[in-house]
Parts: sequence; structure tokens; C-alpha cells
Amino acid sequence: MSSLQLPRLYPIIDVSFFTAQSDPTAALVRFAQELLHGGATLIQYRNKSANARQMLSHARELRRATYNSAKLIMNDRSDLCLAAGFDGVHLGQDDLSPAAARQIFSAARKEQLWIGFSTHNPQQVQEADSFPVDYIAVGPVFATASKVNPDPVIGLEGVRQARRATARPLVAIGGITKGNCLEVMAAGADSVAVISDLIESPRKSTEEFLRILL
Repeated sequence: MSSLQLPRLYPIIDVSFFTAQSDPTAALVRFAQELLHGGATLIQYRNKSANARQMLSHARELRRATYNSAKLIMNDRSDLCLAAGFDGVHLGQDDLSPAAARQIFSAARKEQLWIGFSTHNPQQVQEADSFPVDYIAVGPVFATASKVNPDPVIGLEGVRQARRATARPLVAIGGITKGNCLEVMAAGADSVAVISDLIESPRKSTEEFLRILL
């Protein structure tokens, strides 16, 4: 069983919000630094559209910019997690299995790296509880615009059901804002993953989330 202590706020940097910038890499790094200045201690890098070379370039710049200041999680790619010196990987239902990722990390003598896993209903949470993962994410809790084809909304009751299905650290994701995050925590989440509600003012929004959650 994981003894991982997750921070209550789990920011996710989705590259799709930065592709229109003249220098997306610099914009990503600035955004990450603003999150850190606001008090974030854990950040996930998510890129669903770029090739591996571009993702690795982004990831290495993020690692340099946040060195010793935050834990960095790579979405989907265990190989890029290792190559960029990240602290863990977050896997989806259609990605490499957690067991395979754990084998890769063990072979690289990086057993300490975190593995998170996405679920979308209580049955998937129950299944994930037996996987070699450090935390389980569940959602979308509310309607979200950050995915092209989102899974069905689970609501607060879905979070409560997920909490009953596992004792592992639980991250809630999907449509979470400063206005509803306390309800999500009260339903049983240990941490809330946030994307859109951090975009406009990352430092200020991070500070506000932490004031509400802590």
C-alpha cells in the first residue's frame, strides 16, 4: 500500500494551452515558475499532440527550471519520464500498464519513481487498487473542456464511491475550481488536479487554491 503524501493541489500543465504562443517552451517554463511561486510542489506535464523529441525538450526545460523546487510527473510516457529526470509518470487506461512501467523503472534502478493511474468509475478504481501504483486519479468529477472526448461525469458521489473502493491516495480531476474544490475534498479526495482554473493567473490562482484547501 502506498504511503505517498500528496499535496492537496495537483496542477497540470496542458501544452495545448500554449501552442499559440510565439515560444511555447518559454511560456511553459514561465507558467511552471509562476505555479511554484504560488506554492505548488507537484506539477504534471501533459502533451497529447507533440512528438517525443518536442516532449523531451519541453520536459528537460521544465526540469531545469524547477530543479529541487517541485516534483514533476510525466503524462503517459515512462521512457520520457526517465530521460528527462522526472519524478514519476501518470498513466491512462490505454497507456502502458502500471506493472510494465514499474518494471521499466526497476530496470533503470529508479524504484522510487511514482506511478499514478487514471480511472473513470468505481470498478476501475477497484481494479487499480491491486496495481503497483502510488496514487489513483478519478474523474471527470464535473464537466471539463480539457479533453476532446471526456468520459462520463461522475459527480461528487463518484468521488465518494472511489474513496470507498481504495485506501490509496486519491486524486480527483475534471472541472475542479476554487468554487467547488472543498466539496471534492469533503467527498474523499486527497488531492485535486486542476488545469483550466490556473491558466489566467497561475501564481495568484495557486495561492488562492492553497488558502482554500489548507
